Amino acid sequence: MEISAEYVDLTVSDGTKMRAWTAQPVARSAHPGLIVFQEAFGVNAHIRDVTERFARQGYVAIAPELFHRTAAGGFEVRYDDFPSAAPHMRALKDGAMEADERAAYDWLRENIANDALISAIGYCMGGRAAFLAGLTLPLACTVSHYGGGIAPNPTNPGLLGRAAELQCPMLLFWGGKDKHITPEHRRAVNDTLTAEGKDFVHVEISDADHGFFCDARPSYDATAAGLAWPLTLAFLKTHGSHGRRTA
Repeated sequence: MEISAEYVDLTVSDGTKMRAWTAQPVARSAHPGLIVFQEAFGVNAHIRDVTERFARQGYVAIAPELFHRTAAGGFEVRYDDFPSAAPHMRALKDGAMEADERAAYDWLRENIANDALISAIGYCMGGRAAFLAGLTLPLACTVSHYGGGIAPNPTNPGLLGRAAELQCPMLLFWGGKDKHITPEHRRAVNDTLTAEGKDFVHVEISDADHGFFCDARPSYDATAAGLAWPLTLAFLKTHGSHGRRTA
């Protein structure tokens, strides 16, 4: 499918300006919308590529630069330089992220057909952002790949205390060899969503590590990524085609 891609500038409700990478099919029709949430390393070449991959599947996709309050547009960090990303992660509070997510959602509402549905997906830090979006936006569904900080940990209070607010079906991917997100963390997410009666799918790939979907990281696992991609597309199609209309 032929697509077009470009940066757009968004105004967030707190008055800040946020750049976002967008990709969409050239052929105009009732395409669904998708918010793509970045890893800690920025809206880099990999995230832009993923955004374009979804566009080729028929989505109008947008990847907002969530560090826009503390970093210049185009901020990227090498995968071996997490310490340079950490201060920006610590500075980004949930209220500000919710405002960023709403700005991306509103852009999609303005750029897709009125009856098309909007979903969200995120990776690593973006997996947590996708969970947060499911709490606060009227999404068709949301997908999290190895989202750190959904369950509480020593550096993050987590989001499980708000799990009752989850408004849509959710697909969660985990790597069984992930040392950043422990079995206890994964179990806490599963148990909490079960206790709250939420509609979710929990997928743990036993021999995959953190970041298994990213082909620019040493932890990339082609087999795990090959399993996750069609399941993600099926989940988005199922709920994006039959979910409720977003407001």
